[in-house]
Amino acid sequence: MPSFPADFLWGAATSAYQIEGSPDADGRGRSIWDTFTERPGAIESGGDARIACDSYHRWQEDLDILSEVGMKAYRFSLAWSRIMPDGRGRVNPRGLDHYERLIDELRRRDIAPIVTLNHWDMPEALMADGGWIGRSSVDAFVEYAVAASERLGDRVDWWITQNEPWIIQLLGYQLGLHAPGIRDLRGAVTAGHHVLLAHGRAADAMRPFTRGRIGVALNLLPCVPATDSQEDADAAWGSDGYVNRWFLDPLLRNGYPDDMRAHWERATGGPLDDVIRPGDEAAISGRSDFLGINFYTHRVMAAAAPGPDRPFPWQVVGSTGEVERTDEGTEIVPDAFRDLLIRVHRDYPGVPLIVTENGAIFGDSPTHDGEVHDVRRTRYLRSHVAAMAEALDAGVPLRGYMHWSLLDNFEWALGYRPRFGLVYVDFRTGERIIKDSARDYARIVRDGGIVAGADVRASQVDSLGAFG
Repeated sequence: MPSFPADFLWGAATSAYQIEGSPDADGRGRSIWDTFTERPGAIESGGDARIACDSYHRWQEDLDILSEVGMKAYRFSLAWSRIMPDGRGRVNPRGLDHYERLIDELRRRDIAPIVTLNHWDMPEALMADGGWIGRSSVDAFVEYAVAASERLGDRVDWWITQNEPWIIQLLGYQLGLHAPGIRDLRGAVTAGHHVLLAHGRAADAMRPFTRGRIGVALNLLPCVPATDSQEDADAAWGSDGYVNRWFLDPLLRNGYPDDMRAHWERATGGPLDDVIRPGDEAAISGRSDFLGINFYTHRVMAAAAPGPDRPFPWQVVGSTGEVERTDEGTEIVPDAFRDLLIRVHRDYPGVPLIVTENGAIFGDSPTHDGEVHDVRRTRYLRSHVAAMAEALDAGVPLRGYMHWSLLDNFEWALGYRPRFGLVYVDFRTGERIIKDSARDYARIVRDGGIVAGADVRASQVDSLGAFG
């Protein structure tokens, strides 16, 4: 018997900035990514998202693909700059009109909309107060969340306020590799805190306008020690605090973990009392009806002394020996995926989970027959579905799985080279080609989550090759 419940949400995911294009259409304002892509060298090969997949115009074609491959849900984001062109204040009805049409058509097709409010594309106007470093960003986000839920709340059953707060904090404000391109360690932890605080306050403000469930999507990375030494075990636990517990604990418990707060205060030179103010942690805690989990890989950690470019006493070293990898070198570890789902359920019991992103970069392109035979993505997807089946068997309250991504798209600072999609996109013409992996995924959905026989487990998948 399959482990997946009959109402399991099988779907795929995208984000507005990565697929929509049309930055000047229908009153959209400027976003921080519009500005960032203009920086020389910021984007690999100098690309931008002015066209991307042209999904602002071709959204019905994208929904046709979702229907063709039998998806039950579609996770997508609203572009904050389309709805609040100035970041706050004036609401642009034409932006809301677009998303209303999209949501109505999804519901007509019996595809559940899973709506993300902030997938990294903050309006540029809010940078006048430092973006997420400025505490006023919290109020601005609440205004936006209210505008969206007031218009759309009666038709959306699943809301994600924030996507990957750690990536916003790390790449946007600590390392400067993503928009807005800031390198400021204390500013980074401040920005990350404001993202979480904005979730809590927005969730409260949205309740009168929607009966939908409200949550956050976190990118979680199991942190494992490189050796059996106590030093590496301590490094792995510290890294877990940095990427996982610093966000899980305030959302699903009662506040930030003490050990990681001590690390942050040492690294930034002082207490965080001016950042994490009285009442903030109470305003974050208990506002998540579910947790979205974005999973791609794990972190293999070793102890290392802090230094000018290493604020914390650990470093990522990677696995030794033979490990299957994506075209980007990311380690493929479905067993770690299973263990992560079980761990989150164990540590934060009673919280429903949705896998809101999971996918891999494989650069397969059309062959002589015009089709895309991406056998490695098929293998990847099946192994991770098998891992979820094991987690469900262990009692994890898993409600859905959104593969990243529906379409090849603009992959942020990496431009258009990495291809994550179930659907191949020719970026010169906009043509879509459904890949073999998408058709295999459709069979998995149709069969209720069965992959290569009912007895397949994540640990067995590697021996199955391309699943003939």
